Amino acid sequence: MTNNKLLWSKNQHIFQKLYNYRVMKKILIASSNPGKIKEIKKGLEKLEKMGFEILTLNQINTGKDEPEETGDTFQKNAFIKAKFYADLTQLPSLSDDGGLIIPYLNNEPGVKSRRWLGYVASDEELVKYTLLKLKGCQGAERNAYLKVCLCFYDPKTKKALYNSRKILGHIVERSKITPTKGYPYRAIFVVEKYNKLYDELTTQEHSEINHRLIALKKLTNKIVDLI
Repeated sequence: MTNNKLLWSKNQHIFQKLYNYRVMKKILIASSNPGKIKEIKKGLEKLEKMGFEILTLNQINTGKDEPEETGDTFQKNAFIKAKFYADLTQLPSLSDDGGLIIPYLNNEPGVKSRRWLGYVASDEELVKYTLLKLKGCQGAERNAYLKVCLCFYDPKTKKALYNSRKILGHIVERSKITPTKGYPYRAIFVVEKYNKLYDELTTQEHSEINHRLIALKKLTNKIVDLI
């Protein structure tokens, strides 16, 4: 056996790990939502410090095609989006899906959080519709939670990693503030931990319960273990 073959035989696992690391040096954020992108990039700072390049869809030519979110759970939709862009770009991709769940309303709106009215509704329409659906409801009937599921998909290994988190709370009886653009439910969702509207949390309070960042931290550790 030649020296090179002997070296490969003894250290194959190390070479394979280094190869995987080079292949996965870039990660694509599979989202076009500016707010999500900003938050996800913050959550991937650990990987950036390790030398990973974090890319967004507007940096990659992905054409006009978009994935059809046909899943009946947040995890399935997150997987659909991550795999779609990973297969399209051959880059490991990270996506998320999430929304509001109200157990009393048979877990609606769930995956329909943005299309609850049967179409892509405005923030104001969604706020009004939610309050209407819960009109007359009291106590536990107004309980709800915000859930997010993250999916990391590697097109080379065909492996998917997941992590999800939720924030417990309830829906107020009437809207008092204008919703943050793109996040309608935060204007009517009271966070149980602070007994405050999500949109009225301080920066510190928000960082402490930010379910996307908490899920990202856990998922980042899984990605590191994978490579």
